[in-house]
Amino acid sequence: MRLLISSIFCKSPFEGLQKHADKVKECTHLFREAVVCHMGQECKRFDLLTEEVARMESEADEIKRNIRNHLPRGILMPVDKFQFFQYLGEQDKVMDEVEEALFWLSFRPEGIPTELATTIHDLVEAVIPPIEKLPELVTLARDYFKNKSEKKRTRMKSLIRDIRQHEREADHLERELKFKIFTTIKDALVVYHLVRLVEHIGAIADHAQNASDRMRVMIAK
Repeated sequence: MRLLISSIFCKSPFEGLQKHADKVKECTHLFREAVVCHMGQECKRFDLLTEEVARMESEADEIKRNIRNHLPRGILMPVDKFQFFQYLGEQDKVMDEVEEALFWLSFRPEGIPTELATTIHDLVEAVIPPIEKLPELVTLARDYFKNKSEKKRTRMKSLIRDIRQHEREADHLERELKFKIFTTIKDALVVYHLVRLVEHIGAIADHAQNASDRMRVMIAK
């Protein structure tokens, strides 16, 4: 029978997971601001924000390493350790994709083609909501695994459904945007660059959903 981790370990790994989720959420807000700056051709501001995202990504990696390195072998947890690390990995990939999207965006200092700017901005806005829900999901998980409250579990399942719906909406926008790129842009190199950029932006929501799916497995009965 699994014991509550708090009974044998002074610091729950869910505390580190919470810090990591908060850092990811903070990073995505900078991502939104950086994209807006790039579209307004505020290059200096964009570069500063990109550097800040890179710094925060490094901090998130440090949190992730601390969680992994300070989890004693053989410790009893309220969840499967492998599933816990799968969740952490997917949550971390959210920030990786944010950094990668900004990297691809930086290849076009002249800005996004005018005819695509609004749609790309819409896609950016669509991938933010699922990320904003991850810290709340982790908070609920911390409470749920302490007392197994069915109310908390129900709330978590509702959040997971919300994240899945947001991902579907982002995925729909991503497909529409790719079609628009292929039908409006004639330069093959620009098409390739924009499609890859859109894929990285869309992947932000994909990994948020993947993380929520891992959480759903952890609370399954």
